[in-house]
Amino acid sequence: MNKVAVLIGSETDRDTIMAAEPYFEYFKIEWDLFVLSAHRNPAEVEEFSKNAREKGYSVIIGAAGMAAHLAGAIKANCTLPVVGVPLKGGMMDGMDALLSTVQMPKGVPVATMSIGKAGIINAAILSAEILSLTDKSLVLQLANFKKAGSKL
Repeated sequence: MNKVAVLIGSETDRDTIMAAEPYFEYFKIEWDLFVLSAHRNPAEVEEFSKNAREKGYSVIIGAAGMAAHLAGAIKANCTLPVVGVPLKGGMMDGMDALLSTVQMPKGVPVATMSIGKAGIINAAILSAEILSLTDKSLVLQLANFKKAGSKL
């Protein structure tokens, strides 16, 4: 099943994340958005991550700003592909989130995108590429997307 979970650390991140919606629609990927913070709701993040595969998710995207431990907290508790999207905010306007997301210890891989809207759009596209390994209909959609200059 082509199902992606997107976890954001705060409701204020919703506007940025919605930039991915047209891409999920284009690739016909079902996606669910959850507001769960690695710092405010650590037990809920752990429970969600441990049960995500059984709930039909194939990829999890964790998007957060500042300390940005959400993607790492997700990955610590599951074996699904996890994509981290650093978001703007904090003293370094997203660079702190980027560095927190990209510096995962060996053995705990998180694919890290760029900061903000470009990052969440790329996370949606990467999700389509991952899902295309088992869904051949996505192969043609991805080829057409590339042919169109990687734009909708």
